[in-house]
This record gives sequence, C-alpha cells and structure tokens, in this order.
Amino acid sequence: MNTNTELEDDTKVLQRPQSMRKPFLIVIAALVVVFGGIFGWKAFVSYQIAQYMANMPARTVTVSSTQVQTENWVNNINAVGGLNAVQGIEVASEVPGKITVIAFESGHHVEKGALLVQLDATAEQAQLRALKAELQSAKLDYARAQGLVRSAAVSQAQLDRTKAAMESLEAQVDGQAELVGKKSIRAPFSGDLGIRQVDIGEYVSPGTEIVSLQSLNPIYADFTLPERHLNDVKTGQQVDIIGVALEGKTYTGTVTAVSPKIERTTRNVRVQATFDNPDGRLRPGMFVQVSVVIGGAVEVTTLPQTAISFLPYGNSVWLIVEGVKDKSGAEVLSVESQLVNTGRIRHGRVEIVSGLDHNAQVVNTGQMKLRNGQFISVDNSILLPGNILEP
Repeated sequence: MNTNTELEDDTKVLQRPQSMRKPFLIVIAALVVVFGGIFGWKAFVSYQIAQYMANMPARTVTVSSTQVQTENWVNNINAVGGLNAVQGIEVASEVPGKITVIAFESGHHVEKGALLVQLDATAEQAQLRALKAELQSAKLDYARAQGLVRSAAVSQAQLDRTKAAMESLEAQVDGQAELVGKKSIRAPFSGDLGIRQVDIGEYVSPGTEIVSLQSLNPIYADFTLPERHLNDVKTGQQVDIIGVALEGKTYTGTVTAVSPKIERTTRNVRVQATFDNPDGRLRPGMFVQVSVVIGGAVEVTTLPQTAISFLPYGNSVWLIVEGVKDKSGAEVLSVESQLVNTGRIRHGRVEIVSGLDHNAQVVNTGQMKLRNGQFISVDNSILLPGNILEP
C-alpha cells in the first residue's frame, strides 16, 4: 500500500514541470509576435520612405547665370594712396598780438600776398617812427662829420664812430619794420582757405594756427609699390586714380617722382604722381585707388566678382553643366564646383587666369543653395541692384 502511494507521488513530481512549461512558451511566443510586428512595421515604413524618396522629383534651385567674357585690359599696377596738396600749410602767427582785423572768409580762394589777419601794431609802429627819426639825425651827424674830417676838425676815429651809430640805427629800423610787417599776416601763396580758427579781439601767440591754406591745382597723389615694381615705374608714365567721393570719375595724371631708396621696413618704394585739378574735386587727404599704366592693352578673360567664391583653400565658381538627364529622362541643367585661378580685379570684374573655357556659363547669384550635381533653373531677372561693386 505504501509502495503504491510513493509511486503516485513520484509521478506527480515528474508531471509538474511539464505543466508549468506550457504558459512560459505561450509568453515567449507572444513576445516574439509583438516585437516581430514592431520591427516588421518599422522595416515596412523605412522601405516605403525609401521608395518615396527614390521616386520623388529632384529639387530644382533657381539661380542667375553669367558667361565668361573676353575684354581688353591695359597692363597696369594697382595700389592705394592719398592726395596731398602741392603746397599746403596751416597759416600761423610769427609774433604775439591782439587780432584787430580778419580780412578773409572761410572756404574762399585768395591770391598770394592777400591780407588775412591784422594784429595790433600801434606800439611797434610808434617805435619804428622814433627809430626813423633817430636815424635821420644820425645821417645828418655823419654828413657833418665827413665835412669836418677834411678840415681836421674831427678825427677819423670820431667819423668812424658816427658812421657805426648811423648803421646801427639803420639795422634797428629794418628790424622794427620787419616786426611791424609780421603784424600783417598774409597768404604766402595762392590757394583755398579752410575754416578760420580765431576771432577778432583774440590774443594770439607765436605758432597759433589761424587758417588752413591749400593749393589744389595741381595736386599730388602719393602711393607705394612693392620693390619688385621699381624697374616698371618711370617718370612720365600715365597714372589713373578713382575714389569713393569721385562718383566713378577717373582722373589721369603722370608719375613725377620715384623715390631713389626702398623703405627698409616695408620694402616698398614711394611714388608721386601729379594731376590737374581744375574743378577742385580732388582734395588733400582723400583716399584713392591708383593704377599705373605700364604697357598696352591685353586680352583677358573675366567674370563678375559676384560669380566667384573667394575661399582660403582656393577660389571657385559653380559651372553650369548642360545635357544632364533627370530620372524621367528629361534634359536639365546642373552645376559642379570648379576651381579657378584669378588675377586682377577691376571695376567689379575679376580676371580668370585659368580654370574655365572662354564660352563657359557660371552661376552669378544663388550659390549658397548649391551642391555638386544640383539641378538648377536659370532666371536672369535675379540681378543685384545696380553694379554695387563699382569703385
């Protein structure tokens, strides 16, 4: 009896793990179905997105274009410089005194010798009159002494002393007359006046600035060139200048001086050119761009400055490629980046030394939206407002 009971118990123990395994397998199967469904759905969505992107038409970017042009440029050397008056000073008093007359208007033209300012010279003029009277008396004494020395009434030594006294008074009269003359401050040369710095009744000391005086016609342009151009520049060569304040007008002059030495610190040579300035638009201190003509015209290939991307690793353009086909087989335009070697820049255009054919079409505006192979459409109504790159 006991033996049968023990066998039944052992059978139940063996059957219990098998009965617990079934729910565990059901749970695992359910998890496999759930996660399989999730991963399957994600794979399906990814596949659908990939199919949509593959069949989606390529985005087209609208740009403006320009064509490489051939121009004749004069061979020249470019530099920057400043204008200086041929004659220009700050008129100042040489002697102290109180201003009694101001005889000029600010900004007017004056001729050489014109009175600008009169200082009070009452005391100096009185002293001059006194010295002149003494001189006249000394001259009479000397004349009498000359007559008396012949009759031995006056010795030669007395005559010499009389003559010395007369000559001393003459020197004093000249010195006093010079002092009185300095009380009248006059224009040392013809030119245009600036803004007066003094007022009537003001006491001025020696060196006090009264007004600027500048001779504007002709006028100098001073600039520097690297020493490698020393042998390219000679007196008499043509020089052109333009400036921001000149509204695009070009002035033409000639080289009138080349410094005989090279600046030790910069290794540059100083050059001076002279320009006629009849309208007075060129003013001392004005900043100008200088172009020294060193040869005849040469044929160059150019592009607008806006078409070129100036980058640290090299300058480039977006070259327009024709005959490219999209996914539907239609011919479209695309772009590719092209490195170019650039040269001189003039009036908003850049010389292309190498890297482009003479008939190449490139993107002029809209470069920021491009990448290699990008499809484009050209609309040349997209232009910059005016030639903003004109100097």
